[in-house]
Amino acid sequence: MPATALATLRISLATLRSDPTTDRTFVQTARSQEALFKALPPQFEEVWLGLVDRLESSALFNEESCSFSQTDLLDNLDVVLEKAAQRLKAKSLK
Repeated sequence: MPATALATLRISLATLRSDPTTDRTFVQTARSQEALFKALPPQFEEVWLGLVDRLESSALFNEESCSFSQTDLLDNLDVVLEKAAQRLKAKSLK
């Protein structure tokens, strides 16, 4: 299940990058992947949800602002997903 949740988040994030109007759908998807975060240390969920909160707040602005950079937030979400994938892989090898 965690691998499926990870794939779902990657697809949803890629969709958001290509179509910013899907931000609400992404946020809903991002918050609903409990299976992934139950398989990881609690810090992953904490960081992930913090980034999702900031992304949701940045949606109030039409463009990059001095407070929020959607591009940076999306890049950071990618980093969290990559680290989650590495952690899951290492865990499965044990």
